[in-house]
Amino acid sequence: MQGNCVFCNIISGIEPSVAVYSDDMVYAFRDIKPIAPTHVLVIPRKHIPRIVDADGKDVEVVARLFHAAHEIARQEGLSDDGYRCVINCGHHGLQTIYHLHLHVIGGRSMAWPPG
Repeated sequence: MQGNCVFCNIISGIEPSVAVYSDDMVYAFRDIKPIAPTHVLVIPRKHIPRIVDADGKDVEVVARLFHAAHEIARQEGLSDDGYRCVINCGHHGLQTIYHLHLHVIGGRSMAWPPG
């Protein structure tokens, strides 16, 4: 855990969040600035700054992010119509919080290219 990381603070309960999914490796909560009817962030409990910082020891954690996305999509009713999973990485990828996180976005049609 990083003391100045907002997502680490959410995991530890210092910062509030609306939980959607939780297990021993990941935690998911509603985005405070949603861009779609469903917008959930899935984060590892372990502080990993960017997806490129994940190493061989983090394979299960990264897989768990996607497993959680699947479960969230199912419980939110997104599975039939579809949804988008997004991981932003670094400055050019528009990552704003340097704690790996996966966006689960759905409930409306998406545009392509995304931006």
